[in-house]
Amino acid sequence: MQNKINIPPKGLAIIAIVGPSIVWAAEYIGSGEVILATRTGAILGTSVIWAVVLGMFLKYWIGMSGARYTVCTGEGMMDMFDRMPGPKHWSVWIVLVGQFAAGAISIGSVASAGGIFLSSLIPGLPSFLSGWLITIFCIAVVWSGKFQWLKIVMSIFVLMTVIGVFYVAFQVVPGASEFFEGLIPGKAGVPKWALDKGAHENPWREILPLIGWGAGGFASQVWYTYWVLGAGYGATKNRNYGESADTNYLKNMPKLDAKRIKGWCRVVYTDATFALLIGVLVTVGFLIAGAGVLRPQELAPQGPEVALTLSKIFSSRWGSLGGLLFMMGGTAALIATQVGQLAGWPRLLADAFRLCIPGFKRRFRWKIQFRIFLVFFLITNLIIVYSFGLKPVALVKLSAILDGLLLTPLQAVLVMIGLYFVMPKLLSKEAKSILKPHWIFAAGLIVAFFVFSYFCIFQIPYIL
Repeated sequence: MQNKINIPPKGLAIIAIVGPSIVWAAEYIGSGEVILATRTGAILGTSVIWAVVLGMFLKYWIGMSGARYTVCTGEGMMDMFDRMPGPKHWSVWIVLVGQFAAGAISIGSVASAGGIFLSSLIPGLPSFLSGWLITIFCIAVVWSGKFQWLKIVMSIFVLMTVIGVFYVAFQVVPGASEFFEGLIPGKAGVPKWALDKGAHENPWREILPLIGWGAGGFASQVWYTYWVLGAGYGATKNRNYGESADTNYLKNMPKLDAKRIKGWCRVVYTDATFALLIGVLVTVGFLIAGAGVLRPQELAPQGPEVALTLSKIFSSRWGSLGGLLFMMGGTAALIATQVGQLAGWPRLLADAFRLCIPGFKRRFRWKIQFRIFLVFFLITNLIIVYSFGLKPVALVKLSAILDGLLLTPLQAVLVMIGLYFVMPKLLSKEAKSILKPHWIFAAGLIVAFFVFSYFCIFQIPYIL
Protein backbone atom coordinates (compact mmCIF):
# COMPACT_ATOMS: atom_id res chain seq x y z
CA MET A 1 0.00 0.00 0.00
CA GLN A 2 2.81 2.41 0.80
CA ASN A 3 3.95 5.05 -1.74
CA LYS A 4 0.96 4.59 -4.01
CA ILE A 5 0.68 8.40 -4.28
CA ASN A 6 3.21 10.53 -6.15
CA ILE A 7 5.07 13.25 -4.25
CA PRO A 8 3.16 16.51 -4.82
CA PRO A 9 4.93 19.60 -6.20
CA LYS A 10 5.57 22.59 -3.97
CA GLY A 11 5.90 26.35 -4.43
CA LEU A 12 6.25 27.61 -7.98
CA ALA A 13 6.45 24.02 -9.25
CA ILE A 14 2.68 23.84 -8.73
CA ILE A 15 2.16 26.42 -11.48
CA ALA A 16 4.04 24.20 -13.93
CA ILE A 17 1.47 21.40 -13.68
CA VAL A 18 -1.70 23.51 -13.61
CA GLY A 19 -3.85 21.87 -16.27
CA PRO A 20 -7.44 20.92 -15.41
CA SER A 21 -8.23 24.62 -14.86
CA ILE A 22 -7.21 25.40 -18.45
CA VAL A 23 -9.58 22.74 -19.79
CA TRP A 24 -12.31 23.94 -17.40
CA ALA A 25 -11.92 27.59 -18.38
CA ALA A 26 -11.65 26.80 -22.11
CA GLU A 27 -14.92 24.87 -21.90
CA TYR A 28 -16.94 27.63 -20.26
CA ILE A 29 -15.42 30.63 -22.09
CA GLY A 30 -17.74 30.64 -25.05
CA SER A 31 -21.32 31.72 -25.52
CA GLY A 32 -21.57 32.87 -21.89
CA GLU A 33 -18.81 35.42 -22.41
CA VAL A 34 -18.96 36.21 -26.14
CA ILE A 35 -22.75 36.61 -26.22
CA LEU A 36 -24.28 36.87 -22.74
CA ALA A 37 -21.67 39.03 -21.01
CA THR A 38 -21.41 41.41 -23.97
CA ARG A 39 -25.18 41.67 -24.36
CA THR A 40 -25.68 42.24 -20.63
CA GLY A 41 -23.05 44.98 -20.66
CA ALA A 42 -24.73 46.61 -23.66
CA ILE A 43 -28.14 46.64 -21.95
CA LEU A 44 -27.35 47.09 -18.26
CA GLY A 45 -23.87 48.59 -18.37
CA THR A 46 -21.24 47.95 -15.73
CA SER A 47 -23.79 48.02 -12.91
CA VAL A 48 -23.91 44.21 -12.93
CA ILE A 49 -20.21 43.36 -12.57
CA TRP A 50 -21.20 42.01 -9.16
CA ALA A 51 -23.24 39.26 -10.85
CA VAL A 52 -20.18 37.94 -12.68
CA VAL A 53 -17.99 37.98 -9.57
CA LEU A 54 -20.64 36.52 -7.24
CA GLY A 55 -21.76 33.72 -9.55
CA MET A 56 -18.25 32.59 -10.41
CA PHE A 57 -16.97 32.85 -6.84
CA LEU A 58 -19.78 30.66 -5.48
CA LYS A 59 -19.38 28.05 -8.22
CA TYR A 60 -15.66 28.08 -7.52
CA TRP A 61 -16.37 26.57 -4.10
CA ILE A 62 -18.57 23.88 -5.63
CA GLY A 63 -16.03 22.92 -8.31
CA MET A 64 -13.01 23.08 -6.00
CA SER A 65 -14.73 21.11 -3.23
CA GLY A 66 -15.78 18.42 -5.69
CA ALA A 67 -12.24 18.25 -7.06
CA ARG A 68 -10.85 17.95 -3.51
CA TYR A 69 -13.07 14.91 -2.97
CA THR A 70 -11.79 13.42 -6.24
CA VAL A 71 -8.14 13.97 -5.28
CA CYS A 72 -8.73 12.27 -1.92
CA THR A 73 -10.76 9.29 -3.18
CA GLY A 74 -9.87 8.78 -6.84
CA GLU A 75 -13.47 8.93 -8.09
CA GLY A 76 -15.48 11.66 -9.83
CA MET A 77 -18.41 13.72 -8.62
CA MET A 78 -21.06 11.38 -10.02
CA ASP A 79 -19.78 8.49 -7.90
CA MET A 80 -19.83 10.85 -4.91
CA PHE A 81 -23.50 11.58 -5.63
CA ASP A 82 -24.23 7.85 -5.70
CA ARG A 83 -22.97 7.51 -2.12
CA MET A 84 -25.54 9.91 -0.69
CA PRO A 85 -27.62 8.66 2.26
CA GLY A 86 -31.17 7.64 1.43
CA PRO A 87 -32.80 5.57 -1.34
CA LYS A 88 -30.36 3.96 -3.74
CA HIS A 89 -29.18 6.16 -6.63
CA TRP A 90 -31.77 8.87 -5.84
CA SER A 91 -29.49 11.84 -6.49
CA VAL A 92 -27.97 10.30 -9.62
CA TRP A 93 -31.44 9.74 -11.07
CA ILE A 94 -32.25 13.43 -10.52
CA VAL A 95 -29.04 14.42 -12.28
CA LEU A 96 -29.65 11.96 -15.11
CA VAL A 97 -33.12 13.30 -15.88
CA GLY A 98 -32.14 16.95 -15.52
CA GLN A 99 -28.92 16.67 -17.50
CA PHE A 100 -30.50 14.91 -20.47
CA ALA A 101 -32.60 18.00 -21.13
CA ALA A 102 -29.97 20.55 -20.06
CA GLY A 103 -27.27 18.84 -22.11
CA ALA A 104 -29.30 18.68 -25.30
CA ILE A 105 -30.40 22.32 -25.11
CA SER A 106 -27.01 23.66 -24.00
CA ILE A 107 -25.02 21.87 -26.69
CA GLY A 108 -27.65 22.85 -29.26
CA SER A 109 -27.49 26.50 -28.19
CA VAL A 110 -23.72 26.66 -28.67
CA ALA A 111 -23.99 24.97 -32.07
CA SER A 112 -26.69 27.47 -33.08
CA ALA A 113 -24.59 30.43 -31.97
CA GLY A 114 -21.54 28.99 -33.70
CA GLY A 115 -23.60 28.55 -36.85
CA ILE A 116 -24.56 32.22 -36.79
CA PHE A 117 -20.91 33.25 -36.45
CA LEU A 118 -19.70 30.89 -39.19
CA SER A 119 -22.43 31.92 -41.63
CA SER A 120 -21.47 35.57 -41.02
CA LEU A 121 -17.95 34.67 -42.09
CA ILE A 122 -19.14 32.79 -45.20
CA PRO A 123 -21.88 34.81 -46.93
CA GLY A 124 -24.53 32.65 -48.55
CA LEU A 125 -24.03 29.70 -46.19
CA PRO A 126 -27.31 29.17 -44.26
CA SER A 127 -26.86 29.42 -40.49
CA PHE A 128 -28.51 26.06 -39.84
CA LEU A 129 -26.11 24.37 -42.26
CA SER A 130 -23.20 26.15 -40.56
CA GLY A 131 -24.43 24.84 -37.21
CA TRP A 132 -24.65 21.33 -38.62
CA LEU A 133 -21.10 21.55 -39.99
CA ILE A 134 -19.79 22.71 -36.62
CA THR A 135 -21.66 19.89 -34.87
CA ILE A 136 -20.33 17.21 -37.22
CA PHE A 137 -16.80 18.60 -36.99
CA CYS A 138 -16.84 18.70 -33.18
CA ILE A 139 -18.38 15.22 -32.93
CA ALA A 140 -15.64 13.88 -35.22
CA VAL A 141 -12.91 15.47 -33.10
CA VAL A 142 -14.29 14.13 -29.82
CA TRP A 143 -14.99 10.72 -31.37
CA SER A 144 -11.37 10.44 -32.47
CA GLY A 145 -10.03 11.60 -29.11
CA LYS A 146 -7.33 13.65 -30.86
CA PHE A 147 -7.69 17.16 -29.47
CA GLN A 148 -4.13 18.42 -29.44
CA TRP A 149 -3.91 20.08 -32.85
CA LEU A 150 -7.38 21.60 -32.47
CA LYS A 151 -6.48 23.00 -29.03
CA ILE A 152 -3.49 24.80 -30.50
CA VAL A 153 -5.41 26.38 -33.41
CA MET A 154 -8.47 27.28 -31.35
CA SER A 155 -6.34 28.66 -28.53
CA ILE A 156 -4.63 31.08 -30.91
CA PHE A 157 -7.92 32.53 -32.14
CA VAL A 158 -9.52 32.60 -28.69
CA LEU A 159 -6.44 34.25 -27.18
CA MET A 160 -6.44 36.81 -29.97
CA THR A 161 -10.08 37.66 -29.25
CA VAL A 162 -9.55 37.85 -25.48
CA ILE A 163 -6.52 40.14 -25.88
CA GLY A 164 -8.51 42.34 -28.26
CA VAL A 165 -11.44 42.52 -25.86
CA PHE A 166 -9.09 43.40 -23.00
CA TYR A 167 -7.60 46.17 -25.12
CA VAL A 168 -11.05 47.56 -25.94
CA ALA A 169 -12.18 47.18 -22.33
CA PHE A 170 -9.18 49.17 -21.09
CA GLN A 171 -10.02 51.89 -23.59
CA VAL A 172 -13.63 52.21 -22.44
CA VAL A 173 -13.37 51.13 -18.78
CA PRO A 174 -15.43 53.44 -16.55
CA GLY A 175 -13.98 55.54 -13.76
CA ALA A 176 -12.99 53.91 -10.50
CA SER A 177 -16.12 55.02 -8.65
CA GLU A 178 -18.48 53.66 -11.35
CA PHE A 179 -16.50 50.43 -11.60
CA PHE A 180 -16.62 49.76 -7.87
CA GLU A 181 -20.31 50.67 -7.75
CA GLY A 182 -20.80 47.82 -10.21
CA LEU A 183 -19.42 45.44 -7.60
CA ILE A 184 -22.32 46.25 -5.27
CA PRO A 185 -25.69 44.63 -6.08
CA GLY A 186 -28.22 47.28 -6.88
CA LYS A 187 -31.19 47.99 -9.06
CA ALA A 188 -30.13 47.87 -12.71
CA GLY A 189 -32.56 49.50 -15.11
CA VAL A 190 -33.23 48.50 -18.71
CA PRO A 191 -33.01 51.61 -20.95
CA LYS A 192 -35.86 52.56 -23.25
CA TRP A 193 -33.89 51.92 -26.43
CA ALA A 194 -33.28 48.33 -25.31
CA LEU A 195 -37.01 47.87 -24.57
CA ASP A 196 -37.78 49.15 -28.06
CA LYS A 197 -35.44 46.50 -29.48
CA GLY A 198 -37.05 43.58 -27.70
CA ALA A 199 -35.36 43.48 -24.30
CA HIS A 200 -37.62 42.78 -21.31
CA GLU A 201 -38.20 45.39 -18.62
CA ASN A 202 -37.16 42.89 -15.93
CA PRO A 203 -33.32 43.13 -15.70
CA TRP A 204 -33.15 39.67 -14.14
CA ARG A 205 -33.83 38.25 -17.59
CA GLU A 206 -30.34 39.40 -18.50
CA ILE A 207 -28.64 38.93 -15.12
CA LEU A 208 -29.67 35.34 -14.31
CA PRO A 209 -28.42 33.76 -17.56
CA LEU A 210 -25.12 35.58 -17.07
CA ILE A 211 -24.82 34.11 -13.56
CA GLY A 212 -25.98 30.72 -14.82
CA TRP A 213 -23.21 30.29 -17.34
CA GLY A 214 -20.51 32.16 -15.48
CA ALA A 215 -17.85 29.48 -14.70
CA GLY A 216 -20.10 27.00 -16.48
CA GLY A 217 -23.18 25.28 -15.14
CA PHE A 218 -23.92 22.20 -13.05
CA ALA A 219 -22.24 19.94 -15.60
CA SER A 220 -19.02 21.98 -15.68
CA GLN A 221 -18.44 21.39 -11.98
CA VAL A 222 -18.85 17.64 -12.57
CA TRP A 223 -16.49 17.76 -15.55
CA TYR A 224 -13.83 19.51 -13.52
CA THR A 225 -13.54 16.36 -11.41
CA TYR A 226 -13.03 14.42 -14.67
CA TRP A 227 -10.24 16.73 -15.78
CA VAL A 228 -8.60 16.39 -12.35
CA LEU A 229 -8.94 12.62 -12.59
CA GLY A 230 -7.36 12.69 -16.03
CA ALA A 231 -4.43 14.74 -14.70
CA GLY A 232 -3.61 12.05 -12.13
CA TYR A 233 -3.65 14.28 -9.04
CA GLY A 234 -3.42 12.50 -5.68
CA ALA A 235 -5.50 9.33 -5.38
CA THR A 236 -6.54 9.61 -9.05
CA LYS A 237 -3.16 8.20 -10.12
CA ASN A 238 -3.70 5.30 -12.55
CA ARG A 239 -7.48 5.64 -12.20
CA ASN A 240 -9.73 5.49 -15.26
CA TYR A 241 -12.94 7.25 -16.24
CA GLY A 242 -16.08 5.37 -15.31
CA GLU A 243 -14.64 3.70 -12.20
CA SER A 244 -15.70 3.96 -8.58
CA ALA A 245 -13.09 4.42 -5.87
CA ASP A 246 -10.88 1.59 -4.65
CA THR A 247 -12.58 1.42 -1.26
CA ASN A 248 -10.22 -1.26 0.04
CA TYR A 249 -7.21 0.99 -0.55
CA LEU A 250 -8.97 4.02 0.95
CA LYS A 251 -9.96 2.10 4.08
CA ASN A 252 -6.34 1.10 4.58
CA MET A 253 -4.66 4.28 3.33
CA PRO A 254 -1.34 4.78 5.13
CA LYS A 255 -0.34 8.02 6.79
CA LEU A 256 2.34 8.85 4.21
CA ASP A 257 -0.10 8.58 1.30
CA ALA A 258 -2.61 10.77 3.13
CA LYS A 259 0.05 13.44 3.67
CA ARG A 260 0.97 13.36 0.01
CA ILE A 261 -2.67 13.65 -0.99
CA LYS A 262 -2.98 16.68 1.24
CA GLY A 263 -0.18 18.23 -0.80
CA TRP A 264 -2.11 17.43 -3.98
CA CYS A 265 -5.15 19.18 -2.47
CA ARG A 266 -3.08 22.38 -2.43
CA VAL A 267 -2.38 21.83 -6.11
CA VAL A 268 -6.14 21.68 -6.74
CA TYR A 269 -6.69 24.89 -4.77
CA THR A 270 -4.15 26.66 -7.00
CA ASP A 271 -5.59 25.12 -10.15
CA ALA A 272 -9.20 26.05 -9.33
CA THR A 273 -8.20 29.58 -8.31
CA PHE A 274 -6.42 29.97 -11.63
CA ALA A 275 -9.64 29.04 -13.45
CA LEU A 276 -11.62 31.51 -11.31
CA LEU A 277 -9.26 34.39 -12.12
CA ILE A 278 -9.32 33.61 -15.85
CA GLY A 279 -13.10 33.40 -15.88
CA VAL A 280 -13.71 36.61 -13.94
CA LEU A 281 -11.20 38.66 -15.95
CA VAL A 282 -12.44 37.45 -19.34
CA THR A 283 -16.15 37.76 -18.51
CA VAL A 284 -15.81 41.21 -16.96
CA GLY A 285 -13.71 42.24 -19.98
CA PHE A 286 -16.49 41.27 -22.39
CA LEU A 287 -19.09 42.96 -20.19
CA ILE A 288 -17.12 46.23 -20.07
CA ALA A 289 -16.50 46.09 -23.83
CA GLY A 290 -20.24 45.69 -24.44
CA ALA A 291 -21.01 48.56 -22.06
CA GLY A 292 -18.40 50.86 -23.57
CA VAL A 293 -18.89 50.13 -27.29
CA LEU A 294 -22.37 48.71 -27.94
CA ARG A 295 -24.35 50.57 -25.26
CA PRO A 296 -23.51 54.07 -26.61
CA GLN A 297 -24.58 52.86 -30.08
CA GLU A 298 -27.80 51.44 -28.58
CA LEU A 299 -27.06 47.94 -29.87
CA ALA A 300 -28.26 44.79 -28.11
CA PRO A 301 -26.99 41.56 -29.75
CA GLN A 302 -29.84 39.20 -30.58
CA GLY A 303 -31.28 37.07 -33.39
CA PRO A 304 -29.45 36.11 -36.59
CA GLU A 305 -27.50 39.40 -36.63
CA VAL A 306 -25.87 38.70 -33.26
CA ALA A 307 -22.39 38.05 -34.72
CA LEU A 308 -22.36 41.22 -36.81
CA THR A 309 -23.55 43.28 -33.85
CA LEU A 310 -20.90 41.83 -31.56
CA SER A 311 -18.19 42.36 -34.17
CA LYS A 312 -18.65 46.13 -33.77
CA ILE A 313 -16.60 45.81 -30.59
CA PHE A 314 -13.53 45.31 -32.77
CA SER A 315 -14.63 47.16 -35.89
CA SER A 316 -15.09 50.32 -33.79
CA ARG A 317 -11.33 50.23 -33.20
CA TRP A 318 -9.82 48.42 -36.20
CA GLY A 319 -12.39 48.74 -38.96
CA SER A 320 -13.75 45.86 -41.05
CA LEU A 321 -10.61 43.76 -40.47
CA GLY A 322 -11.13 44.04 -36.73
CA GLY A 323 -14.76 42.95 -37.11
CA LEU A 324 -13.63 39.96 -39.16
CA LEU A 325 -11.05 38.97 -36.55
CA PHE A 326 -13.68 39.17 -33.80
CA MET A 327 -16.03 36.87 -35.71
CA MET A 328 -13.19 34.42 -36.34
CA GLY A 329 -12.25 34.46 -32.66
CA GLY A 330 -15.88 34.15 -31.61
CA THR A 331 -16.36 31.18 -33.93
CA ALA A 332 -13.23 29.55 -32.49
CA ALA A 333 -14.41 30.13 -28.92
CA LEU A 334 -17.80 28.56 -29.64
CA ILE A 335 -16.23 25.57 -31.39
CA ALA A 336 -13.86 25.08 -28.45
CA THR A 337 -16.83 25.24 -26.06
CA GLN A 338 -18.74 22.73 -28.20
CA VAL A 339 -15.78 20.32 -28.13
CA GLY A 340 -15.55 20.71 -24.34
CA GLN A 341 -19.26 20.05 -23.93
CA LEU A 342 -19.16 16.98 -26.15
CA ALA A 343 -16.19 15.66 -24.18
CA GLY A 344 -17.96 16.25 -20.87
CA TRP A 345 -21.67 15.54 -21.17
CA PRO A 346 -21.34 12.00 -22.59
CA ARG A 347 -19.00 11.18 -19.68
CA LEU A 348 -21.54 12.52 -17.20
CA LEU A 349 -24.46 10.60 -18.73
CA ALA A 350 -22.40 7.42 -19.14
CA ASP A 351 -21.50 7.64 -15.45
CA ALA A 352 -25.16 8.14 -14.51
CA PHE A 353 -26.22 5.13 -16.60
CA ARG A 354 -23.39 3.02 -15.16
CA LEU A 355 -24.55 3.77 -11.63
CA CYS A 356 -28.31 3.63 -12.10
CA ILE A 357 -28.46 0.85 -14.70
CA PRO A 358 -25.58 -1.58 -13.99
CA GLY A 359 -26.50 -3.72 -17.00
CA PHE A 360 -25.55 -0.81 -19.26
CA LYS A 361 -21.92 -1.03 -18.11
CA ARG A 362 -21.82 -4.82 -18.41
CA ARG A 363 -23.13 -4.72 -21.95
CA PHE A 364 -21.06 -1.82 -23.34
CA ARG A 365 -17.41 -0.90 -22.89
CA TRP A 366 -16.79 2.63 -21.61
CA LYS A 367 -15.79 3.98 -25.04
CA ILE A 368 -18.98 2.55 -26.58
CA GLN A 369 -21.06 4.14 -23.81
CA PHE A 370 -19.39 7.47 -24.51
CA ARG A 371 -20.04 7.23 -28.25
CA ILE A 372 -23.68 6.26 -27.77
CA PHE A 373 -24.27 9.61 -26.10
CA LEU A 374 -22.25 11.41 -28.80
CA VAL A 375 -24.72 10.04 -31.35
CA PHE A 376 -27.61 11.19 -29.16
CA PHE A 377 -26.23 14.74 -29.06
CA LEU A 378 -25.57 14.67 -32.80
CA ILE A 379 -29.26 13.99 -33.42
CA THR A 380 -30.52 16.59 -30.90
CA ASN A 381 -28.11 19.20 -32.27
CA LEU A 382 -29.29 18.70 -35.85
CA ILE A 383 -32.90 19.14 -34.72
CA ILE A 384 -32.32 22.14 -32.44
CA VAL A 385 -30.07 24.01 -34.87
CA TYR A 386 -32.55 23.55 -37.73
CA SER A 387 -35.63 24.44 -35.67
CA PHE A 388 -34.31 27.24 -33.43
CA GLY A 389 -30.99 28.26 -34.98
CA LEU A 390 -32.10 31.83 -35.66
CA LYS A 391 -32.72 32.45 -31.96
CA PRO A 392 -29.25 31.91 -30.49
CA VAL A 393 -29.62 34.40 -27.62
CA ALA A 394 -32.89 32.86 -26.43
CA LEU A 395 -31.40 29.37 -26.61
CA VAL A 396 -28.24 30.37 -24.75
CA LYS A 397 -30.31 32.07 -22.03
CA LEU A 398 -32.54 29.01 -21.61
CA SER A 399 -29.58 26.65 -21.38
CA ALA A 400 -27.93 28.96 -18.83
CA ILE A 401 -31.01 28.70 -16.61
CA LEU A 402 -31.45 24.93 -17.02
CA ASP A 403 -27.82 23.92 -16.53
CA GLY A 404 -26.43 26.87 -14.60
CA LEU A 405 -29.05 27.48 -11.93
CA LEU A 406 -31.82 24.92 -11.42
CA LEU A 407 -29.72 22.08 -10.00
CA THR A 408 -26.91 24.18 -8.55
CA PRO A 409 -28.37 24.48 -5.00
CA LEU A 410 -28.75 20.69 -4.88
CA GLN A 411 -25.20 20.28 -6.17
CA ALA A 412 -23.81 22.51 -3.40
CA VAL A 413 -25.56 20.41 -0.73
CA LEU A 414 -24.53 17.07 -2.23
CA VAL A 415 -20.89 18.13 -2.52
CA MET A 416 -20.89 19.27 1.12
CA ILE A 417 -22.37 15.94 2.28
CA GLY A 418 -19.84 14.10 0.13
CA LEU A 419 -16.89 16.03 1.51
CA TYR A 420 -17.84 16.05 5.20
CA PHE A 421 -19.86 12.85 5.71
CA VAL A 422 -19.26 10.41 2.84
CA MET A 423 -15.49 10.81 2.41
CA PRO A 424 -14.56 10.30 6.09
CA LYS A 425 -16.36 6.92 6.05
CA LEU A 426 -14.25 5.78 3.10
CA LEU A 427 -10.87 6.67 4.62
CA SER A 428 -8.68 4.99 7.19
CA LYS A 429 -8.56 6.52 10.66
CA GLU A 430 -5.16 8.09 10.00
CA ALA A 431 -6.14 9.43 6.58
CA LYS A 432 -9.44 10.81 7.88
CA SER A 433 -7.63 12.95 10.41
CA ILE A 434 -5.11 14.27 7.89
CA LEU A 435 -7.56 14.90 5.04
CA LYS A 436 -10.33 16.47 7.12
CA PRO A 437 -11.57 19.49 5.09
CA HIS A 438 -11.33 22.98 6.54
CA TRP A 439 -14.57 24.64 7.65
CA ILE A 440 -14.15 27.27 4.92
CA PHE A 441 -15.34 24.76 2.32
CA ALA A 442 -18.58 24.22 4.24
CA ALA A 443 -19.06 27.99 4.53
CA GLY A 444 -18.61 28.49 0.79
CA LEU A 445 -20.98 25.64 -0.08
CA ILE A 446 -23.66 26.80 2.37
CA VAL A 447 -23.56 30.35 1.00
CA ALA A 448 -23.73 28.95 -2.55
CA PHE A 449 -26.76 26.87 -1.59
CA PHE A 450 -28.71 29.81 -0.15
CA VAL A 451 -27.81 32.28 -2.91
CA PHE A 452 -28.65 29.93 -5.77
CA SER A 453 -31.79 28.77 -3.94
CA TYR A 454 -32.90 32.41 -3.79
CA PHE A 455 -32.43 32.74 -7.54
CA CYS A 456 -34.35 29.51 -8.20
CA ILE A 457 -37.26 30.26 -5.86
CA PHE A 458 -37.74 34.00 -6.15
CA GLN A 459 -36.36 35.04 -9.53
CA ILE A 460 -36.53 32.24 -12.08
CA PRO A 461 -40.35 31.84 -11.87
CA TYR A 462 -40.72 35.48 -12.94
CA ILE A 463 -38.47 35.24 -15.99
CA LEU A 464 -39.42 31.89 -17.53
